[in-house]
Amino acid sequence: MIKRLIRKEKRPLGVTELIAIALGGMVGGGIFAILGVSVEAVGNSAPVAIFIGGLLALCAAYSYVKLARLYKDEGATYSFFKKTFPQSHFAAAAIGWLVAFGYISTLALYAFTFSSYFCTAFSFGDYPWIHQLVAGLVILFFATVNLISVKGMGALEDVMVYTKIILLILISALLTWKGDIQQVLPLIETHSSWSSILMIAAVTFVAYEGFQLVIHAYREVDEPERNIPRAIYGSIAVATILYVVLAIGALATIPKAEIIAGKEYALAAGSERVLGKLGYFAVLSGALLATSSAISGTLFGASRLMAVIADDGYFPKALRLRIKGHIPRNAIWTMFALAFLLLLGGGLQVILEFGSVTFIIVSFLMALANFKKRKETGSHVILTLVAMICLFVAGILIFGFKLIHAPEQLGAILVIYVILIVGALIQSRLRKHADTEVAAD
Repeated sequence: MIKRLIRKEKRPLGVTELIAIALGGMVGGGIFAILGVSVEAVGNSAPVAIFIGGLLALCAAYSYVKLARLYKDEGATYSFFKKTFPQSHFAAAAIGWLVAFGYISTLALYAFTFSSYFCTAFSFGDYPWIHQLVAGLVILFFATVNLISVKGMGALEDVMVYTKIILLILISALLTWKGDIQQVLPLIETHSSWSSILMIAAVTFVAYEGFQLVIHAYREVDEPERNIPRAIYGSIAVATILYVVLAIGALATIPKAEIIAGKEYALAAGSERVLGKLGYFAVLSGALLATSSAISGTLFGASRLMAVIADDGYFPKALRLRIKGHIPRNAIWTMFALAFLLLLGGGLQVILEFGSVTFIIVSFLMALANFKKRKETGSHVILTLVAMICLFVAGILIFGFKLIHAPEQLGAILVIYVILIVGALIQSRLRKHADTEVAAD
């Protein structure tokens, strides 16, 4: 009888599904985009920079894991910050808006990347409206999957993520074997400085964005206190190995000039030359799977975050509606609509950079929150301080990188921040006014 009761109460998501959700969010368009940027800046040291980026992600993950165990709240970044610093309505609203719109921007990016590969494969490159239509349809498809069934979404995510991981590791291994490993040596070239490597490590940190998505599923996780930490640390380890092997394989096979010029398409071109049409098809399939799982994972986690924020009155109340007890229907449709509007409006490069900068800022804020609550979370003071310092330095480096290489984009990002902060300020005032009226009654 007891065993039956336990089986009946078992929640739908285990560690396998959680790792798939995390890797789905991480291993998206970024895996292809970071290659060109890294190689252009630091050459053969790109795998080193990407590895350091993985270590930086572990620093961020440490605080998320500790705070998740303390608060047991699916709101993740937003809820952790609000509960650690409960005095300000505005601070809670601001971080909620920033994180939610950061996810929406990455959702638009993943859909755009999927559409680019899909349309290239079927020779639709000359029709921008087809790109936008395909991007919208792929978001719509995964929004529908998320609405129908959590278990179904988890099963589909499992298949997509683990297939793409195996496929990309296989491609990377074949490229390394077929290529000339001497092209990757020395890893630290004479013209590469450690300051440049660390700066690129901070930039590649965005490729690890997504591990915190599993916390948004807290209500649907089986044994969350045990499985969430395992999923977060495990997914970062897998992503780091995948990125490093991929970078080494690309450098061993494809001339640096071609990687820099071709950006995300360079890997496909290099695979076709070394492995033939089958290699090109494998990379194309990997890209489509990577972006598909990233769309699904981001919709799943971020929609639950929006519902939590709406519960607290910092988003419209309609977004808190859940069907089947836990699926945030209106939040999912809102994410679809806003991401599609971004796709129609263009300027996705700026939107991507906005998501990158936002992720590193909120990771630092989580480290700060964990430091404040270190006694309650049982965090090691040295590890907590190291995480704070590393993330702060990474934030300075990424702002410096944007200021040097893309000042216009940095200006646009700051404008977006101002708009969102104004929106958060208005919403927090409305929430405060509502609280005052309730108290008066």
